[in-house]
Amino acid sequence: MIEQITIGSTPPFPATEPTRLSLRRLNYLFGTNGVGKTTISRIIANPGTYPACSLTWSNGVPLQALVLNRDFVERSFRQMAGIFTLGEEQSDTQQKIEAARAQRESAQTQQNALRQTLAGDDGQGGKRAELTSLEATIKDTCWRMKVKYDDVFKGPFTGVRDKAQKFTDRVFSEHAANTAALKRYDDLAARAATVFGDTPARTDRLTVIDAGPLLAHEANTILSKKVIGKQDVDIAAMIERLNNSDWVRQGREFYRQNDATCPFCQQSTTPAFAASLEAYFDETYGQDKQAIDGLVAAYAADASTAQGAIDKLIAAPGPFLDVGKLGAMKSTLDEALRGNRLLLEEKQRSPSVDQSLRPLADLIGAINSLIGAANSAADKHNAMVDNLAGERRTLTAEVWRFVLNELDVEIKAYTSKKVGLDRAITSLTQQMSTAQGAIRQADEEIRQLERLTTSVQPTVDAINATLKSFGYTNFSLATSEDGQFYQLLRANGEVATETLSEGERTFVVFLYFYHLTRGSFSADGMTQDRVVVFDDPVSSLDSNILFIVSSLIRGLCDEVRQGAGTVRQVLVLTHNLYFHKEVAFERPRKGNSPQQRTFMVLRKRGGQHVVDVHAENPIKTSYEYLWDEVRGADPAHSGIENTLRRILENYFKVLGDIDLDELHDKFAGEDKLICKSLLSWVNAGSHFVDDPLFVSHGDVAHETFLRIFKEIFVKMRHEGHYRMMMRSDVADPVEGQMM
Repeated sequence: MIEQITIGSTPPFPATEPTRLSLRRLNYLFGTNGVGKTTISRIIANPGTYPACSLTWSNGVPLQALVLNRDFVERSFRQMAGIFTLGEEQSDTQQKIEAARAQRESAQTQQNALRQTLAGDDGQGGKRAELTSLEATIKDTCWRMKVKYDDVFKGPFTGVRDKAQKFTDRVFSEHAANTAALKRYDDLAARAATVFGDTPARTDRLTVIDAGPLLAHEANTILSKKVIGKQDVDIAAMIERLNNSDWVRQGREFYRQNDATCPFCQQSTTPAFAASLEAYFDETYGQDKQAIDGLVAAYAADASTAQGAIDKLIAAPGPFLDVGKLGAMKSTLDEALRGNRLLLEEKQRSPSVDQSLRPLADLIGAINSLIGAANSAADKHNAMVDNLAGERRTLTAEVWRFVLNELDVEIKAYTSKKVGLDRAITSLTQQMSTAQGAIRQADEEIRQLERLTTSVQPTVDAINATLKSFGYTNFSLATSEDGQFYQLLRANGEVATETLSEGERTFVVFLYFYHLTRGSFSADGMTQDRVVVFDDPVSSLDSNILFIVSSLIRGLCDEVRQGAGTVRQVLVLTHNLYFHKEVAFERPRKGNSPQQRTFMVLRKRGGQHVVDVHAENPIKTSYEYLWDEVRGADPAHSGIENTLRRILENYFKVLGDIDLDELHDKFAGEDKLICKSLLSWVNAGSHFVDDPLFVSHGDVAHETFLRIFKEIFVKMRHEGHYRMMMRSDVADPVEGQMM
């Protein structure tokens, strides 16, 4: 059935806010003309022609909609298609149809339960909603990971940085195929800054320190050689014994400057002593001394070269050299070189002293290792520059591998839940498909069986019987020669379509529609579940016909309450107060649940459409309470005449637009006079003081007014309304007092 009607910008409904009508099995909508009742019926009949409106069906399954409104009347009256109904004589076939319908309903119930599990009551829940929620959660988780690393990994994230769904899709595509090695974040971040930064350029390699000449000085033999004078000179023994060769060498310079006079004792020496002194420091001594001086100079030069090379690297280190570490190493080297130069200077002053330099190979090696590491990085960088596209692909794969590792727990949890939900959804979908197959099979079986038992003639017979019972004997319904349509004929065979009154036409079309609710325009389909809409079906009907129309619709509503027949939902829309109360009348009985029905009143209020919803029938005005007073009339109550006048005015003058002056013409004699008296207050103000109409109320018995009151309804052919308002289960005070 229809659970809700949503009406958008559709005249006469406003465009500002959609109007929503929540429906039940039985729906009674009351409203004056112009409040949108016919629009509602048209939306149900042809929802596709109202794009701003929609119907919400139970379980998402639309039913056949049969709508009686003026469109149906105009369309059907001149050409009534034959209505196929089931013949009553083939009970065996009908039992088979009922069995097939039971199977179909069972399959439909199963399908509805499966659909609820799959998608919930409103199509927004169930397993599909669980899967949607799971997808939203993992998408949010992936997006948070993107936000966390986006600034660093803009390059690898290119193409999926703008949409959470795109990023999530990339995560799972990488999860399925990524085989890259897992790298540390620091390494990836550093490489990303280079590979995906400004287009990098090649970088030059650094020159390692060539310290070979400097290190070679450490092995010079002159350092360990004791440089002393000639040993066969007569003073050699003394110098050797005193171990003062360096002292003697230094004193010799002063001796020469002092004209062969000893600079220590100031005594003149002999030529022989001078010759011995010169002989002691012979040519060999001079050569060794020269070797020491050369070593000192060479060491200083080579040390300066090495230091200069390092200073040059520090000044222009390139992008990969650790300048701080190199500076610290150079400080250590400078200190070591300074010490070695002091040792060499000491050797120079004291050639006879054995000296050894501090080895610098390890320190120079460490410096060159640092330079070598920078060169390796430069080589790697240059290779990357030479193959930038490949490097970017590799780094991108490694970045996504890192992201997958960060999301490992969430991905595993998501995958596990998704597998379960996918299996459940697949199973439910397959079961629904099986149930749908059973429904189609039952429908086909029902169609085949219906073709065996259907006929258009029972509808003709039923409508003619109803027409005859209400005195319509001057025309009847007949089947056309081709058996496809109905036509209205006079007794002499003439077509009566153009000569029927509006009331007759309305009644015929109603009966035609009423039988359509139990049949079909084709030889099959009459057992199809359906929704039936009556939009003011009582226009131009007199009270007796209106009563039978109300009774038929009320009977249809009873079938809906009991779940019998094929009609699953009824909507009655009217502006006729009497008809509304008649059709909505419900005797207290078992199975009549208030949850099955709803009452709505459509109004225009302040230029806006308002829909008031009620659990009970709200059409209980003062008019209803006036009748309550009549039903409990007290013979001693002298004010009953005024109550009767107010009822007559409301029903005949206000609601029925009937000239009350015509009512007393229905009576004769004293009853006519009493009727005029009863109606005189209704027309108060229309008579002059000298009006001859006057009856003393005290002269008229209480029961006489009640009798004339009832006779007015009988003579105006509104006895049905009188009986309804007096309630058939309450004693009629008139009948109880009349002879």
